[in-house]
Amino acid sequence: MLQFITHRRGVFDELSGARAVLDGGCRWIQLRMKDVPPAEIEATGRELAALCRDYGATLIIDDHVELVEVIGADGVHLGKNDMPVTEARRILGSDRIIGATANTLDDMLAAVTAGADYIGLGPYRFTTTKEKLSPMLGLEGYRRIMAAFRRVSDLPVVAIGGIGTSDIAPLIQTDITGVAVSGALLTAPDPSAETRAMLSALKTT
Repeated sequence: MLQFITHRRGVFDELSGARAVLDGGCRWIQLRMKDVPPAEIEATGRELAALCRDYGATLIIDDHVELVEVIGADGVHLGKNDMPVTEARRILGSDRIIGATANTLDDMLAAVTAGADYIGLGPYRFTTTKEKLSPMLGLEGYRRIMAAFRRVSDLPVVAIGGIGTSDIAPLIQTDITGVAVSGALLTAPDPSAETRAMLSALKTT
């Protein structure tokens, strides 16, 4: 599983960046627009939802539960300080995807209990694309947390935070399900080619 998180970087905005990774084969996009008016998020979200439909890709939106139905997204990703998963589930129902951010084993177990569909576990290392980072886990942190978590749950877990293509093989060995990336793709000389390389690494590990 490869999830691309939109981010404005260099020549790319949310839509052009998403198109580049979709061209490379990514089929899971998260729209993240921080400190932007809701009307702008909605307008971009509508365009991105149409683009994802063209590619047969899944679209989730960061934080904004109220925009999921409006833009036609498949679900939402909730940070630790966002709406609780249980409340989002009450609003969205059982057919929408809900992801939850976690930094500790306790966070992960709480997400399972609350009914999340997947967990975004991180950060792996420092990343410039997100403010207010939780403590970095590193590879050993993933090994420790995932070993404990897999004893009680098989819920999908996506690693996040400064991950590059060369990190995928050792991370997959910790029994995560996939990775979520942003800057590593947008800063590559050819984002579509780098997307293909990441997908290949995920398939061969």
